[in-house]
Amino acid sequence: MKESVESFLDYMTVERGVSPNTLSAYRSDLNQLLEYLQTNGLNGSARGWEHVSDEILASYLLRLHELGYSDTTRARKVASTRALFGFLFEERTIPSDPTKNLVSPRVGRSLPDALSIEEINRLLGVLANGDRPEKRRDSAMLELVYATGIRVSEMVALDVEDIDLEMRSVRCFGKGSKERVIPIHPKAANVVGRYLDEARPRLLGERSGHAAFLNQRGERLTRQGFWLILKSHAKTAGIEGRITPHTLRHTFATHLLRGGASLRHVQELLGHASITTTQVYTHLTSEHVRSEYDRAHPRARHRSGEQDADQQRVELQSTGMLTRREDTNA
Repeated sequence: MKESVESFLDYMTVERGVSPNTLSAYRSDLNQLLEYLQTNGLNGSARGWEHVSDEILASYLLRLHELGYSDTTRARKVASTRALFGFLFEERTIPSDPTKNLVSPRVGRSLPDALSIEEINRLLGVLANGDRPEKRRDSAMLELVYATGIRVSEMVALDVEDIDLEMRSVRCFGKGSKERVIPIHPKAANVVGRYLDEARPRLLGERSGHAAFLNQRGERLTRQGFWLILKSHAKTAGIEGRITPHTLRHTFATHLLRGGASLRHVQELLGHASITTTQVYTHLTSEHVRSEYDRAHPRARHRSGEQDADQQRVELQSTGMLTRREDTNA
């Protein structure tokens, strides 16, 4: 059974091109499933999968609930399980798919509140001065994430050559290894440039390679390391409540939209495949969606008066533009 899981993970890497983070989540979820199956009577033989029934999987989900896993986590584990059994069925390892009637917890979309401009200024302000290389690094990372909206996984994966200070842009690789180039405003580019020129050389070690952002051991900084750094500086800045690296990405998008950037432009910068994702991710108000509709639709531009506005609102609701909340690529 373990060998089948490894075959599935190889398939997801080679054929589907999933990211290392997604692959790690699959591995963790499926190892937990394997442990449960083997604890409940299924040995490690290659034929073990055909004995997994929908009743066994239902009991596994019940056990996850008893262990206190959140709806979001259990939904992810269901998705991992479905993907595995779909693969096993296609490979004819099992005669039927026991997950076809498996019920996943209903999960609402929960996104962090955006920081206010005053809060983001306080956060960046606590790192404005100081010559320690770690402080220069932290300032460069926070300025870069707020200036570009890149995911923390994309930021820590940056190499020095991915940052073009002359053109004031950064090249990153998002989900599905899709490349995009994002502009950096001059102030952030200046902070990042000072770090690369003056602070990064002081952090270099034998294992630094081309990594742009390094920890105290001279190794590439991890996502977990950045999270700890962010929480520490947020506390110093007096920012209350839960803050995560995703908060900065959400803040970037929200501030752009409030400043008048188009929905399509923000979608491109964030690397979203679907504009629906951007709409949900940025908590767009119905007024903003309506204004985008008015601007883009040829017939909408010719309407006027309260009656036409009411009719337009009905049409938007009927198409889901005011109520739709699906999200798959945030």
